[in-house]
Parts: sequence; structure tokens; C-alpha cells
Amino acid sequence: MLTSMSSNIIFDFNEKSNVKEWVITNDVVMGGKSSSTFGLSPKGHGLFKGAISLDNNGGFCSVKHKLERKLIKNFTTIALRIKGDGKNYQLRIKSNSGDYFSYIIIFSTNGDWQEIQIPLKDMYPSFRGRKLDKPNFSEDYIEEIGFLFGNKTEENFQLMIDKIELK
Repeated sequence: MLTSMSSNIIFDFNEKSNVKEWVITNDVVMGGKSSSTFGLSPKGHGLFKGAISLDNNGGFCSVKHKLERKLIKNFTTIALRIKGDGKNYQLRIKSNSGDYFSYIIIFSTNGDWQEIQIPLKDMYPSFRGRKLDKPNFSEDYIEEIGFLFGNKTEENFQLMIDKIELK
């Protein structure tokens, strides 16, 4: 089923948001010891937080949400309204949720609420931390969106998400 092209909202968090379909994947899948959670803050924002461990070659935490196939060919940008902790995060999308790779871009947070504009054409294909020899994102659909944290440092992190939309 296709989501209407006129709807530019990917996810708008509030106190009643169902976040059960947001799925955590941490480095424990490969023997690491990092941990994270995803839920709602008291004010109804998406809250992705955790602790990175470099033990056993670990070092990442991620959360993703599978969407109904969303037609995006009339949009050029993903806008994030977020509040981070001054650290860098990855935005990750997939045009086909079955793809082995994601299109990613790294963005910085500053500790305040920000609206970050990410041109879709700047998102590059990556798999297990390596850039692939494929073109940047130029698809007509997305089926998955997510965030990854991992800066090769043992540290805690926290990212609040208010809204994700297409522009």
C-alpha cells in the first residue's frame, strides 16, 4: 500500500504516539555490549538514549521504523526537529526495507531544539560502516527510517525527536 504523496509527515511524536514499531538494534547482534532504549519522553517526544561500549569490538546503537511504502519523488529534503546532546548521529533510510544497505548522512546536534534539513540526494549508501560504490539516494520511495549512534567512543547519548517530515 502506498502512502499519499500529499502527506509530508513521516512521524510526528506526541504523548499518544505508538512507538512499539520502532525497533532497537544494538551491537549485541555481533557480540558487543552497548545498550539503548526508545520510548516517549514525559512531553511526548521520541527518546532514543543509551550507552556505547567498545567491548568485543562493539560501538553502536540504532533504532528504526518500517513505514508503509511512501512515495517521495516530489520531495527533496528530510527535515528533523530534534534535540540532541551535542554529539553526532546518523540518519538512515531505505528505499526498500529488504535492502542490505542503508542510505546515511551524519548530522550534528548542539544541545538545543534544532530543525535540521537533510537533502535526500546527499545521503550515501553504506553497509556496516563502509561507503558503497553506488550512487547517492535518488529513489522514489522510502520504506524505512532510523537513527544510529556510534562515534568510536565509550559514552552515553540521548536524542529527542519531535518530528520527521519531507519538504
